[in-house]
Amino acid sequence: MRILVIDDDDQMRVLLRQVMEWAGYEVVEATNGRQGMMQQRKNPADLVITDLIMPEQEGLETIGQLKKEFADIKIIAISGGGRIGPEAYLPAARELGADRVFSKPFDVQELVSSVKELLDNA
Repeated sequence: MRILVIDDDDQMRVLLRQVMEWAGYEVVEATNGRQGMMQQRKNPADLVITDLIMPEQEGLETIGQLKKEFADIKIIAISGGGRIGPEAYLPAARELGADRVFSKPFDVQELVSSVKELLDNA
């Protein structure tokens, strides 16, 4: 199973990669939504973990595109919320098709459990 991690924060990407690889998944990374979509079209992942606030192409737009082009994709949205706070963005991510939403900082074990649950039910 392959997971695509999209986040402009290097530390967060490294953390997510390590956690997901430790849980036994193959991980590909992208630093923004545009790069993430290119990765996904080239080499589709089974699940995408995306940040919402990023330069170039933010997460909400990316979630919309992913759902349009890859209807069965599982998506987890994460957000620190920028200036407004995650409460503003996470409900919108859910509406656009995110299967799970987490606000930063999140519990890593909880995230791994959600990934397993989503992929086991896929």
